[in-house]
Amino acid sequence: MAEKSGRSTDPLAGFQFALDIGGKITGYFSECSGIGSEHEVIEHKAVDSSGRELIQKIPGRLKWGDVTLKRGITDSLDIWEWRDLVIDGKMKEARQNCSIIMFDRNYEPAAQWDFINAWPVKVTGPDFKADSNDFGIEELVLTHEGMKRVKV
Repeated sequence: MAEKSGRSTDPLAGFQFALDIGGKITGYFSECSGIGSEHEVIEHKAVDSSGRELIQKIPGRLKWGDVTLKRGITDSLDIWEWRDLVIDGKMKEARQNCSIIMFDRNYEPAAQWDFINAWPVKVTGPDFKADSNDFGIEELVLTHEGMKRVKV
């Protein structure tokens, strides 16, 4: 078992990610990207008290990034069934508050992000190639209406 270093300044090593929907772990993933937010920047042309022209930059609309999760294909159909809700137009059922939990090398929760009204925009299966030794990879892309990093 890996030992903790005991230093609070050490960065976390991303090891494994779990998707928790409604308090139930739906799947474990080996890759996670796109967690974040940004504001559009509005440039406002103004004139200061000395008559100089300047451009003020102010925050515009807030945008949340889509989150991409990848895992080796399993026999679980959970993400495919969630995506089917969207395909069938059942958005009330498809929108879910969920969390992504990052685990450390001891399989202890190390970080968590909570998402509001998330739903699967895209689910893809593996690329097949008969002469390959690679694992088949499933990809899930989530969109949402807000997120927050929380303490675990």
